[in-house]
Amino acid sequence: MAEIIHIQDFSHPGLEPYVRLTEAQLRSLQSPEKGIVIAESLKVIRHALEAGCQPLSMLMEERHITGQAAGIIARLSEIPVFTGSPELLAQLTGYRLTRGILCAMRRPPMADADEILRTSHRVAVLEGVVDPTNVGAIFRSAAALGIDAVLLDPTCCDPLRRRAVRVSMGTVFQIPWARLGSRAADWPASGLNRLHAHGFKTAAMALSPCAIRVDDPRLAREDRLAIVLGTEGDGLALSTIAACDYCVIIPMAHGVDSLNVAAASAVAFWELARR
Repeated sequence: MAEIIHIQDFSHPGLEPYVRLTEAQLRSLQSPEKGIVIAESLKVIRHALEAGCQPLSMLMEERHITGQAAGIIARLSEIPVFTGSPELLAQLTGYRLTRGILCAMRRPPMADADEILRTSHRVAVLEGVVDPTNVGAIFRSAAALGIDAVLLDPTCCDPLRRRAVRVSMGTVFQIPWARLGSRAADWPASGLNRLHAHGFKTAAMALSPCAIRVDDPRLAREDRLAIVLGTEGDGLALSTIAACDYCVIIPMAHGVDSLNVAAASAVAFWELARR
């Protein structure tokens, strides 16, 4: 049976992942295998468990213990469950846990990019996307719309940041992902070369006079296609665009020049994942 720990303040050492550790500390950059990810909501926790994440503890309002969380508590009976008043937990999380059950979990090991590419046909590649909300939304669209995997350049936001996990609705645990290198110098030349070595054609989503439409049939005919999306605001670097096989635009109306990167990814995935 799970140990239920009623807290009156945030001093308990078991609350460190929820209270005192920064995002960088949760990632445990020096020892990634010791890193921690926070999963929020039963749905996200289940996805994380299915992906092999090791649960460490849970935090929830007391009413959830015999309510919606009863099943997951019984399943994870060997880990502590921290609980407190709604007012106290709202101070901790910044919002009332109306749907909230938090679970601190051991971070899963990083996948190998080459192994992912060997078995994929449609992948998303993110360059410099640093907003966790956008990263989470892109993962959710990728999972929903048939993208096989997500690859990130070395500067992209960590997909297992708490907000990215929450916005993705747990799809960061469902869809394979990896980084194309660990240093800024690994992108774009080395990363794009890896994609080409695995037989991928690369499609840069960017505004350019020479761009083709996202519904151009040449793109659909490619057996392996990497959809390359750039940072919020500036978009893809010119060197990246020049090195890609295609430059692709989503046709706009009413004088709008482009979409937010998360919205653009959903349109591109819908069109380009269909073959």
